[in-house]
Formats: sequence, structure tokens, C-alpha cells
Amino acid sequence: MQHMSESVFVGLCKIVGTSQQVTFRRESRDISEMVERRVTPNNAFIKMMSGSRREGFRLEGSDYDFMFWPNNHRVIIDMSQSEYYNTANTALILSDNFESPPGFTLLQLLTPTTYRDIYSALVRMNDRAYISSSIYRHLTFSSIYPNSTVHGPCGTGKVGTLEYDTAHCFVCDFWPSSASSWIDRCHSWPITEVVHDIVRNGCHFVAIGHPLGIHENEEWRISFSQAEYKLVYSMNHCQFLTYGLLKIFLKEVIDQQSEETNKLLCSYHMKTTVFWVIQNNTLPYWCPQNLLTGFWVCFKLLLKWVYKGICPNFFIPQNNMFMTKVNGSSQNRLFLQLHELYKKGLACLLQSSSIRSFIIDVLYNPRLSICTDDRFFLSEVDLDRELVIESRFGIIFQQPSLTKAIQRVEQLIKTVEQLVELPLTHYQAIILQRLTARMLQSTAFINSNMYTNTGVNKQMYIADKMSCHMLILAAKFGGVSDMLYIAMYYYKTFRYREALSVIEMTKVKLSQPYLMYREHVDRERYAEAVGGQSWSTKMRQAVEDDIILNREICFISELIPEQQSRRSCLIIPVFLMVHFLDFLCYRHIDTTLSKAALDELQVLVHHDQGLYVPDLHRDISWEILGICQQITGNLQAALYSYQQSLTQHPSNGIQTATHMRIQDVVSQLNN
Repeated sequence: MQHMSESVFVGLCKIVGTSQQVTFRRESRDISEMVERRVTPNNAFIKMMSGSRREGFRLEGSDYDFMFWPNNHRVIIDMSQSEYYNTANTALILSDNFESPPGFTLLQLLTPTTYRDIYSALVRMNDRAYISSSIYRHLTFSSIYPNSTVHGPCGTGKVGTLEYDTAHCFVCDFWPSSASSWIDRCHSWPITEVVHDIVRNGCHFVAIGHPLGIHENEEWRISFSQAEYKLVYSMNHCQFLTYGLLKIFLKEVIDQQSEETNKLLCSYHMKTTVFWVIQNNTLPYWCPQNLLTGFWVCFKLLLKWVYKGICPNFFIPQNNMFMTKVNGSSQNRLFLQLHELYKKGLACLLQSSSIRSFIIDVLYNPRLSICTDDRFFLSEVDLDRELVIESRFGIIFQQPSLTKAIQRVEQLIKTVEQLVELPLTHYQAIILQRLTARMLQSTAFINSNMYTNTGVNKQMYIADKMSCHMLILAAKFGGVSDMLYIAMYYYKTFRYREALSVIEMTKVKLSQPYLMYREHVDRERYAEAVGGQSWSTKMRQAVEDDIILNREICFISELIPEQQSRRSCLIIPVFLMVHFLDFLCYRHIDTTLSKAALDELQVLVHHDQGLYVPDLHRDISWEILGICQQITGNLQAALYSYQQSLTQHPSNGIQTATHMRIQDVVSQLNN
């Protein structure tokens, strides 16, 4: 058993992640959200990632879960808490759970709101205005992604191959009284500091009522998503892997038993099982040698719950999460299936396609030597590659005006200044470094746009010097592709030869055989070229990323329609941007070289197999090819490219701009 547990521990580290990987997945998300929250205006929406990805999982098929709530609305538990808020700029909502089942509540609007969807969702009961969860859910489920469908309290759908759930909710700064017993239970786990942090940060309310509640359409469910990911953070790695093993076991074994029962249990039930087992101290020592023992203890508790038809919510045990699904004949069928697996003992794990091979290795090699120190499981290249993926994010300017975008940049600068004074971890410092580069680039273009049309030469000269300095500094902080922001700026300010000089330097770096782009890297050459060097050196010499253009900032005038049709930022593959800038600059200098650049761009868009032009960005790739063809007067080719752009996955959300360009081309062809 011990040897088998160690083998499964190693296998799970490969599937779920080592402690290092899980740590920087969490830290990258934490610091990005910390920055985002500090710079989000009072009248905007706060975004929080939740679910398995926030917890540190990257399992195949795992979706992206996000919660959104208006920053200027707060739920209070009792009227005395209203004294903590200025109602001139914060709308207050009262949690009224007098007639609701445990874990659910009504939300009474106490003060006026300017948010239209909240106002439209109001219903009157007992001469009071309550926010209807069903109406609010209907009004908001597709506000982030228009093609979403309703799934529970969420809007759900796909962007390319990535599935997402978005939940619009309300935040409460106070711990709900119905969950006060949880605080009293925390004797051994989690530790006092974690308990205080969780309680201090309150809870959320998501738009779904209890199916058996008398006010189902009006009720809201108390969500402990924030508390849950902090609890998962407080697990040791063996406990986390046990949780991961249960998720895999659910998907690959339990859900494969029959179609009748494969929707009865969910990942949340697995998480709840692990929480209870850890807190009850059922297994006193969690380590690689005990991993399968921990799994078996959790499985037995789950089996007991299914038998009784009771799954107590970890925070509010009176809320039986099996009440509406796991009951009657379906409960009986599920119990019989789980009991058959239980009778097989740990051999039931052989039915898991992911875990089977690690168990078989031990069965056939009982004396196999197994190292359980996960620090040696991944190479430097693997860690760097995941760090690049996890730290890939942009600062999105959501404000409708350039003035407010400037204010947000100023707030960003203050936030970065405050954060660098904190004792940051290595991974947090890397994220902050990439954030600073993005911030400098945005500031440089905002600064330039402010003074371009002033007509005051001295102001323009000073602004230009400042912008150039910021972009050069950003390139030192950032990766290879960050040099292209300098080239974009030179093109925008009519310095075509300077832009081409930067592009040529970028091409040299992009042609290196050790370059890391997304998941693609030649491991041996990368290790030989930059192995053991600082992260800053690796970024400047061997790491490149896509180009991110924030919506409210003009980077290249030729892409203004595409930027304006987006809600947030435009993402362009770096190799595509190189050829695009090449074409734009040479158009003013050398028509022969301009045609050559266009030919290279066309070959890339037509024939790339996802290496340099990822599938999710083929819409903008065809669009840019069409723009270049239209500029040269090749209208038929441009029309074909725009039409191709519309057939791609609309991940960049540029269809409005594409339709506008098609109309323009058709109009020119008809003249």
C-alpha cells in the first residue's frame, strides 16, 4: 500500500502539478487580482476567478469560473452594519433569510441603485423591494460573453476549446450568521490565521434559489467561493493531490457507471468530502505514503453520505446538498454503483485511465525505487514554460474615455509603488514585472496621444521623449515581443526607418532556435542558451508573447475599428504583427519590399498550422491580411480574407469591424 501510494503521488504530481507549479499558479492569479481590485473604480465591476483553476488545478477539460459584482453595492447581514458605509456612493442590500432554507436568503434593496439590471429585477413583497435572482440572472447571464447559456447561477459557454462559467453576484463584507458554527469547529484545521482571514473577507450571494424554497425565484444562495479557495490553499500538497484524485475518480470512474447517475455527483461534493475529512482529523498524518489511505477515507465518507442521502455543506451543515438530486430511486442506484466499486477496494482505481499506469508499474515492479520529492519532477524549462503561461495577462482599460484611462494608469503606478515595498515571493515579483512593462507601454501611447494634436512643439517634443523612454524601459522589463511596441510607436510617429530597424532586431531574436512561444520550445536549446540565468535575462532573450492592444488607446490607426468593436483588448500573434508592421513601414519607403512583406504575411495566414498563429487568433489574422490587401487595392483578395475572418472562432470579437470593412470593399467594387 505504501509503495503504491508513493507511485500514485508521483503520477498525480505529473497530472495535477507539483507543489511549485501549484504555488505559482495561485500566486500569479492572486497578485493580478490584487492589482485589478485596487485600480477598479467604484462604479465598475470587480472580477474574481473561482473554481478549480483558482485552486491551482489545470486538469484537462477544467473550465474557467469567474464571479462579477458591482463595486458600489454591498450586502449587510443586519441593519446595524449600515453605519460602516457611505450610502451616497454605496447602495446597500439587506440579507433576509427568515423564510429561506439554510444557505439561502432574500436580498432586500435598502437604498437607491443606478444599476439598470438591479432596478429591473426588483419585485415587491410585503411592501419591500427585493432583487429577484431569476430575473437578475436572466438579465446578466450573457453580459460578459453574448453566446452564453444559463447553467445554474451562471452564464456558460465556450471560447474556442475553453469552457467558462460567469456568475453575477453581490458581495458581503461580513461573515453570515448562519455559518457562525463553522468558526467554532475550526480547532485543528484550518489554522487561526486562515480562519480570521476567511471571516474578515465575508461571502458572496449568487443568483439561484433553493428548488424547494417558497421563494425560489427570488432567493439567492450564499457562496463561499472565496473561503473555499483559501481553504484549498491551506492544504498540504498530499491533501491537495487527494482532492485531485477524487476529481479524477469522479470523472473517469464514477461518472462512467451509467448515464442515469453520471450527473448526480459533482466536483463540489468531492471538495466538501475532503474538507470534512481533514477537519475531523480522520487521517492524522497526510504524506505521500498515506495518499491512498486518505483517498479511501474520503471515498468511504462519500459512500456513507450517498447511503443516508445527506451531504452537509461544509460551512452550513444544515444545508443538505443532496436534498434535490440524490434521493429516491436515483440515490439507491448511485449507492449500489459506488458500493460495487467499494467492494473492489483500491483496485477500483484501475478503472481510471489516468491513474491505472502508475498502479500497474508498482504491481509489476514491487521493488521499484520511487522519489517523492516533487522538487525534482520538473526541469527548469518546464517550470519556465508554465510560468510564461500563468503570467500571461494584460491590463484592460474598461473606462469609456481616455481621461479615465489616464486616471487608471496613475492608480496603477501608485499600486505598483506600494506593492514593491511588500515582501513579494519570486513568482509575485515576476508577475509585477510583467505588469509594469504593460503599464509603461500603455502610458507611453496615452502620453503620445494627448499631445499629438496640441500643435505645441515643445510639449510634443517632451511627450515624445518620455514615451520613447518608457517603451525602451518596458522592453527591458518584458520579453522579446515587447520591442514591437517601440516599432509601433515609431510607425505611429512616422519614423518608418527607425521602426524597421527595431523590427529587424526583433526578427533576429524571434529566429533563435531556443525561443519559447506559448507552449512551444526546443527544450535542449533553451536550456543551453539561458538555463540557470535570471528570469529577466530569459525574458529579454528567449521568451515572447502575443501583442495586447487595450481598447481605449490608439496604437495603430489601421486597427482602430477592430479595437473599438472589442469590449476589452485585442490580442495579435507576435509573428503576424512583425509582418504587418513590416508591410506598413515599407509601404512608405520601398514598394518592392512592401510586396515581399505582404507575401510573407499571406503565407503565414494561409499555411500556418497553429504554431505561429494560434487557432483562437485566426480571426484577427485573416482580418489583418485583408487590411493589407485592401490598402494595396487588391479588393477581391481583401473581401475573401474578411469573409474568412468571419468563419473563424470569434475569440477577438471583431465581427462588427469585419462587417464594416466588407461593406466598404463591396462599395468600392461596385463603383
